[in-house]
Amino acid sequence: MKKRMSEEMNKELASQYDASQIQVLEGLEAVRKRPGMYIGTTSAAGLHHLVWEIVDNSIDEALAGFATHIEIAINQDNSITVMDNGRGIPVDIQEKTGRPAVETVFTVLHAGGKFGGGGYKVSGGLHGVGASVVNALSTSLTVQVFKNGNIYEQSYKRGTVVSDLKVVGQTEKHGTKVSFSPDPEIFKETIEFNFDTLATRVRELAFLNKGLRLTITDKRVEDLSRTYYYEGGIKSYVAFLNESKKVLFEEPIYVEGEQDDIQVEVAMQYTSGYHTNILSFTNNIHTYEGGTHESGVKTALTRVINDYAKRQKLLKENEDNLTGEDVREGLTVVISIKHPDPQFEGQTKTKLGNSEARTICDRLFSTHFEKFLMENPQVARKVVEKGILASKARMAAKRAREVTRKKSGLEISNLPGKLSDCSSNDPTISELYIVEGDSAGGSAKQGRSRHFQAILPIRGKILNVEKASLEKILANEEIRSLFTAMGTGFGGDFNLDKARYHKLVIMTDADVDGAHIRTLLITLFYRYMKPAVEAGYIYIAQPPLYKVKQGKNEYYMQSEEELNEKLKELPASPKVTISRYKGLGEMDAEQLWDTTMNPENRSMLQVSVEDAAEADRVLDMLMGEKVEPRREFIEANARYVENLDI
Repeated sequence: MKKRMSEEMNKELASQYDASQIQVLEGLEAVRKRPGMYIGTTSAAGLHHLVWEIVDNSIDEALAGFATHIEIAINQDNSITVMDNGRGIPVDIQEKTGRPAVETVFTVLHAGGKFGGGGYKVSGGLHGVGASVVNALSTSLTVQVFKNGNIYEQSYKRGTVVSDLKVVGQTEKHGTKVSFSPDPEIFKETIEFNFDTLATRVRELAFLNKGLRLTITDKRVEDLSRTYYYEGGIKSYVAFLNESKKVLFEEPIYVEGEQDDIQVEVAMQYTSGYHTNILSFTNNIHTYEGGTHESGVKTALTRVINDYAKRQKLLKENEDNLTGEDVREGLTVVISIKHPDPQFEGQTKTKLGNSEARTICDRLFSTHFEKFLMENPQVARKVVEKGILASKARMAAKRAREVTRKKSGLEISNLPGKLSDCSSNDPTISELYIVEGDSAGGSAKQGRSRHFQAILPIRGKILNVEKASLEKILANEEIRSLFTAMGTGFGGDFNLDKARYHKLVIMTDADVDGAHIRTLLITLFYRYMKPAVEAGYIYIAQPPLYKVKQGKNEYYMQSEEELNEKLKELPASPKVTISRYKGLGEMDAEQLWDTTMNPENRSMLQVSVEDAAEADRVLDMLMGEKVEPRREFIEANARYVENLDI
């Protein structure tokens, strides 16, 4: 994919990257006043976004063919350092500002080599505001540039220059090093960086840029450092995503091509499962909402498989073509394109809108994929047979869906009998508690606020949807009741606007069985009601583990740590009695309301999908067919379990 440039060409291009290529579009006013406009949010997500704005600049050097190694460090004081071995930001005078180019990059909004100045052919970074925004939102930032045999350095404070650019030493290295400390006045929720959050994205960037080495180190912890390097690029990514799954063929299919300066890579592999996992990227930006590149590949996939199946008489002439849904069942695919001028749209600006990307992705993918099928007839037959089986299952599921609708309607007018609904018709305040067991369900029904809280008891462990076909899932009474109560439909028919409740609260016992039921329910929501997870509608109730009674006073604790802290606070008399709850059924209606359901007192965990790929991989490992990855996970994490009820 990447062209190997000659040394002469590298030198020529390096000489062309100077201050004249740094364009200035507007000033840096407003960033500190309205940080959310530039980084989305000032919560933990916005804090971590600062890192990517700096890393993206280093990635651009890699995309241009210069940087080969990027190092990211969380320092002991919780500051961040990002260093690359690229060309180094230009240090000569920028014509429009009369200041060094590196200073312009860090102090002027929309200044850089990405805005038509000729610095980069392809650029990552969603907003392109990068270094100056990070500078504005940091208490301090220092940049060092290794260039021309010198080490150049400049420091800033909350976006303003502290010292002029100066030479502080000599070096044979080349590249850029940026260190910054996030401003607690801006990031009031937290300024603590999460290593796992950063490492997950660093790994993704390594997959998306084959041959690029990325290292992340947490200096707050001894010996916590990871290096990611994948010569196979997105082909390795697909293998990683499928490592816990049974695959139809060992080696992922990989195609690549380039047209009109648009580079296209597609890697794919079929599994024996029922779920489709499509990840698409443009210039390393995860296009969560898809877009033209994704639709181009999907269209080509369906057409090529049908053409091949008809040509090879695997599908009879009078048989219906396989649908897109059929040919994508069990498919894991990563689509990555590099576009010189991407146009993003959609609700979160993560949907590619360039019309030419659809045509080019369709043409390039279909040409290479068709050739692959012809050259690999055994794999091709497996792919077609998988699609034919999916088609038959789809028709059976359609019949089951129709029967299900007739039986229990999946209609609001015919709600399941076991549901104790709330009186409110306002979904924004309505809550559905999914409660394990009839006993706890009875207490919850009596203790709830009937105005806005609905109760749906479920018996035992629901079906593991990770291992079941849609036909089997729809035959399961517990799952059918849940779909019906929500009113949204499910899978491809899911409509979030029809949700009857904006809070779905999983309320299970605080034991191993309860944890298993929670996992099964979250798996169901993730696979068949994913927009509800993404919208933040799914919650986990936090019932207490302990009750402490002293005289007339009662206290409820959710962990052993809380219990120990409370015991230290209490006076020596009167006598303290401690009760440990084994299950929800041990609490009466009043206790359940006071501790777990009353909005004024309760504690709930919101289920989010920050990283859909990681969630897919972990869910498959925990709930899928392969036993070995699950055993390895349990062995690796068993030592973290403090209390285990058997």
